[in-house]
Amino acid sequence: MSEPDVLIVGGGLAGLACARELHRRGVSFRVLEASDGVGGRVRTDLVDGFRLDRGFQIYLTGYAEGRQVLDLAALNLKPFARGALVRNGGRLHRVADPRSAPLAALRSLFNPIGSVADKLKLLHVYRAAKAARPGPDVSTADALAAAGIGPKLFERLFRPFLGGVFLERELSTSARFFNFVFRAFAAGPGAVPALGMQAIPDQLAAALPAGAVRLNAPVSSVRDNAVTLASGETLRAKAVVVATEGPTAARLLNGAVRDPGSNGTVTLYYSADEPPVREPILVLDGEQRGPVNNLVVMSNASPAYAPPNKALIAASVIGIPPEDEDTLDVRVRDQMRRWYGAAAGRWRLLRAYRIPHALPKQEVGALEPFARPVRLKPGLYVCGDHRDTASIDGALTSGRRAAEAVCADIAP
Repeated sequence: MSEPDVLIVGGGLAGLACARELHRRGVSFRVLEASDGVGGRVRTDLVDGFRLDRGFQIYLTGYAEGRQVLDLAALNLKPFARGALVRNGGRLHRVADPRSAPLAALRSLFNPIGSVADKLKLLHVYRAAKAARPGPDVSTADALAAAGIGPKLFERLFRPFLGGVFLERELSTSARFFNFVFRAFAAGPGAVPALGMQAIPDQLAAALPAGAVRLNAPVSSVRDNAVTLASGETLRAKAVVVATEGPTAARLLNGAVRDPGSNGTVTLYYSADEPPVREPILVLDGEQRGPVNNLVVMSNASPAYAPPNKALIAASVIGIPPEDEDTLDVRVRDQMRRWYGAAAGRWRLLRAYRIPHALPKQEVGALEPFARPVRLKPGLYVCGDHRDTASIDGALTSGRRAAEAVCADIAP
């Protein structure tokens, strides 16, 4: 195969989005992926007939870039309920979106998750997020306090909900990222492809020319117009795009980009004969009395996630706890027995995914500017969710931006 114009290091969403845009513009390329499949952190494993995403993930249908890049109809997206069940005082209390469930939302005004006044302030939070006026950046916790959100609603709803989104409990994440996420949730429900999150990168890769993606090709070093594989093979091109997660990009580029730091998570997947809840809805720990921050029955959203007559439960822990899988499983089951009784003790652990780098940190100042540069110098570029927002949308956007920068530089 002849030398391509562009070498893309990494076959995750950013690298595939970059490849898609280069292909659309008629620029030759080759994607070098270290693992045995495309997707990066967006992968799905088949285990005993269950589809296990590598960590609990959802696709927000309100993502603007995704609407341009993906064939959403072909993904057969299965939505989750717009709202949550919050565990507090030994019971589950519903917090509903008034646009999709007005009667449930009205009833939820009077539950103990927060005062009626606090819940009415959610509308003001939504309007502020939608406006997203430029100004000094603050933490999400400070932004919610400034909006007048009281401690009950903050601790019982916002801390577990946003903690599960940001993968950090202090809500020190930039309010600019909070505004982005809140707007996306307001624009459309969260969902998963019927056959698992892997369907997203698979769709992107399927549109590329045959042979454009080289798997099991880890890159050990990058320099101007060339990369060296771990095998010692050197490949050359007019341009190189590093499309890896933040820590790897910082290493390959010798500090030319900063490692933003990482927020991690552990997701434990369980098989059950009966689902603990009957709807596709997020269950939040408003009591903060156990390792599980949020739980969802994936097979309630898409039955294809589990074999017939089985339920697939995803229980997510914020951060990477020090104990081993067996010890963590015991703690999770103890918490789940408090929630759901003896039946939780009969759940079968399928797999636990420890993901130290699940998201790049986006603390105050990290999104200044909102979109970080993707051109390091002519011939060398970088993309990934560490260059835009820490999201699927950010990865797709940064990949497109990198391809546009490449084309601007190497166009005849």
